[in-house]
Parts: sequence; C-alpha cells; structure tokens
Amino acid sequence: MLTDTHAHLDFPKIQTDLAGVLQRAEAAGVTRIITIGTTAEGSRRSLALATQYPQVFCAVGLHPNNVAEEPPGWLEVVRELAASPRVVAIGETGLDYHYLPSTRGGTAQDDAAEKVAQAAAFRAQLELAAELGMPVVVHERDAWDDTLAILGEYTGRVRALFHCFGKSPAHAQQLLALGHTASFTGIVTFKNGTEAQASAREMPADALFVETDSPYLAPVPHRGKPCEPAFVRHTAEFIAALRGISLEQFARESEDAANRFFRFPK
Repeated sequence: MLTDTHAHLDFPKIQTDLAGVLQRAEAAGVTRIITIGTTAEGSRRSLALATQYPQVFCAVGLHPNNVAEEPPGWLEVVRELAASPRVVAIGETGLDYHYLPSTRGGTAQDDAAEKVAQAAAFRAQLELAAELGMPVVVHERDAWDDTLAILGEYTGRVRALFHCFGKSPAHAQQLLALGHTASFTGIVTFKNGTEAQASAREMPADALFVETDSPYLAPVPHRGKPCEPAFVRHTAEFIAALRGISLEQFARESEDAANRFFRFPK
C-alpha cells in the first residue's frame, strides 16, 4: 500500500484517461493519491476529484508561478475549499525564482516585484495553514534561503513537506532541524540524481514521502513519458533498495508517516 503524495489529476494529460490512471494505480498498490491545487480554479477541480473518488484527497493553494496572473480573491476561495474533510493540506505554495520575468524579457525591477508578490502569497497561505492547523506542501526552486527564512517565521505553527526534493543531505538536515519533511519524485531514480539519492538514503522514515508530480518527472523505467500515480511504486522500490529494506517495510513506514503528517479522515 502506497500513497502518491503529490499528483496533478486535474491536468489535461491525466484527465484524458483518468479512469485508466486510477485503475493502474490501484493495480500497482497505490491506494491513495493527493491531487494538488496550483490555482484557485485548479483547487476547485482537485476538490471535486477528491469528493468523487474515495482514494483521492487533495491540497488547495496557489503555486508561486501562478501568483502574478491569479485574480484577487483567491485566498478566500482556498479558505472556503479547505473546510472540506477531503482537503489534507494547503498548497502547493512557496517560492520559484527559476522563471522570473527577466527570463521572459523583463527587467530586474520586474523580478523584484515578482519576488515580493510570491512572498506575500506564500505568507498568506502559511498564515491560513497555521490558523486551520493544517500542513503545507511547499514548492521551492532556486529560492532556498528565502523559502527557509519565510518558513522560519512560522516555526512551531506550521509543518511543511518540501515536494520534489532533490537537494543534498545537508539541505535535508536544515529541513529536519526546523521540523519539516521531504518528498521524492522519479528524479531520485535518474543517473544524475545523486544528491536526491543521498538524501533519500539518510532521511528518517518518519519524514520521508514519495510522489510522482504527475504528469511530470516519470521515474526510470518510464523516464521521458507522461507520469502517472502508478509509477510511484518504481520510486518506492528504488528508495527501499537504497535504504537496504524491502518494499513492504518501506511501504509500512511511508504510510505511517503519511498518516501522521496529513491526518487523513477515517
């Protein structure tokens, strides 16, 4: 029994064959999937899926790359959606400096304004999570120090899961010291995923999760193809081998960790 802690079931590449995706996940032993909101409307779609399918839960929030285009009022939408028992986290939220305006012909001033807007949206969602007593799914890209600095403002109030973790054990130790956790995608199975592999090998079992980030980042042996939740089994098998344990033991440990972190409703 495995949980895919991060998928985007509302995205078109999944929606074209959702029934098949869910059937293949069940056949692979993936008994729970958390589908993740990236906009207010995407969060609505994610909750609709979680309401329709008993094996699906969701997180609701605003992705940092969508902050600039999101209409006003998004936070109240997220707050309203979060009242559902099918919602187990806020997110994905965080900071992403990889695609700042200067990469698209913008200026340094545009970059600075975008960083301010992302930080404000991040803090708003952390504040909401603290108010509701919910965990947060964090997206971080090329913004490590700023992400940790903002999270540090909520130490003891919010617990975060850093999704798609691919950094070194030293970075992982920074997260653990602050009480946070990490989730690994198919990147850990790549030949160039050495830092992710080292971190996955050393991570304590109660802070280690697996995900697909479907439809992205398919693990070996499906690398380069559209990813789907069934493939989280390959990631779990790979990490179990790294840690020198059976898939069955890894599944038990990761499910215990997921139950404690997300507090799934009965």
